[in-house]
Amino acid sequence: MMLALNSAGYPREVNVLTDSTTRLLTREQWVERAREHERRSDAFTAGWRARKASGDKHPIDDFLFTYYSYKPSVLRRWHPGAEVEMADAAGQPRAQWAWYASGTEHGSLRVDAAAYLAVKRAGVDVIRRILERTAARPGQFSCFGLHEWAMVYRQREHRHEVPLRLGQQGTDAVVDSHSIQCTHYDAFRFFTPEAAPLNRLRPSRETQPELEQPGCLHAGMDVYKWAIKLGPLVPGEVLLDAFELARDIRWLDMAASPYDVSGWGAEPVAIETPEGKAEYVRRQRGFAERSNALRRRVIEALDAAERAALAASA
Repeated sequence: MMLALNSAGYPREVNVLTDSTTRLLTREQWVERAREHERRSDAFTAGWRARKASGDKHPIDDFLFTYYSYKPSVLRRWHPGAEVEMADAAGQPRAQWAWYASGTEHGSLRVDAAAYLAVKRAGVDVIRRILERTAARPGQFSCFGLHEWAMVYRQREHRHEVPLRLGQQGTDAVVDSHSIQCTHYDAFRFFTPEAAPLNRLRPSRETQPELEQPGCLHAGMDVYKWAIKLGPLVPGEVLLDAFELARDIRWLDMAASPYDVSGWGAEPVAIETPEGKAEYVRRQRGFAERSNALRRRVIEALDAAERAALAASA
């Protein structure tokens, strides 16, 4: 382990090995990985692309493309991650992509981790700090998804053009009868003015690294956001696994929301009942385990980038 300070002055441990761990993929290997990535990505985005052409909307699946706003073309682009060289790739289009450089083998390409980190160090350190601290905390499993309910509390107009399952009065009554314990700033900032004071915490962008915890559904979805923000440092397989996790979480997020999304195939998880609460927590715990596993994989990708950058400067 190497102990270093990030741009914010926080210590971080980086797995830096003294010997080279770079792997060389043959042309056949990396071409097949890129093609498989494209196939999997296309399957994930097929519905969104069809709806864009037809003008239809999907209140569950569209979230991953409207809120996070990353185009399918970005998701479709495969990267090997740091410490990997691609043989016979110098004449390929990816040779012109940002953050790529010639490898140690004749005609090979690699991700230029040193150049990437030199430019984007501050943002990378923030992402690492959030991922590491979130994964290190125990999950909280008593929020019951009330963040979505707090976003429509005592409001006539709602973010989604979907009817409320219990109506406005019934929805407000559920909020009034529960304690709201949202730890996620990007959920809390959409609370209605009447709901915000009811939250036990006051999440902010500044306190995000201190409050994020693995039981939070939105923190789990955000692993996808962090993975895609890190661009070529994250292997394509990790990125698509993070997208798949975000998609699965979103279905529970909306099934447990006050909205009636049964018309889109999501059976309600009625968190206003003991049975619904138990079902929500059961699935929430599973997502916490999956999201922490992915956080570790993203952190490992960052460790690989640090090693590659150190090797390049030696």
